[in-house]
Amino acid sequence: MLLVELEPAIDPVVNERAILLAARLRDRRARGVRDIAPGYSTLGIHYDPLQTDLAALERAIETEFAALAALEAIRARDPIEIPVEYGGTFGPDLDAVAERAGCSAADVITRHSERIYRVYMLGFVPGFAYMGRVDPTIASPRHRVPRERVPAGSVGIAGLQTGVYPVESPGGWQLIGRT
Repeated sequence: MLLVELEPAIDPVVNERAILLAARLRDRRARGVRDIAPGYSTLGIHYDPLQTDLAALERAIETEFAALAALEAIRARDPIEIPVEYGGTFGPDLDAVAERAGCSAADVITRHSERIYRVYMLGFVPGFAYMGRVDPTIASPRHRVPRERVPAGSVGIAGLQTGVYPVESPGGWQLIGRT
């Protein structure tokens, strides 16, 4: 695997460059390249070293990145609305997030639901979208000890990120609701 690091920042423009670079490299259909996975500010390029000319792949990365380096805007995309039922059994950590933020649960709900989030990357489990950024006043640390089972559809906060668990899995995020 080859890891391409752009700028060490969680930034929408840097992330847009990573996504576009991944698309441009996929379009090249380089022999032996099996997968290209964009992250916040990185690309993971999985390739077969017996079929791939690594020097040629590195040149392609440099060429394609040079075409994107000056990019300073993100492409407009239609938002996808995700309905969330907050609190109660669906959001067992909502009150703790509110207490940490020094506000009411209703304020956390408003601050969480009024934003349009960018999906920065997929990972952890297939389909888990790392989205950001939440209002800094409701940013919350992960649980020190993760839950063994988080129900599918649970909506959580970890740091300045929010996400939706696509399947039942272990997880350490602060659960505030479910979709």
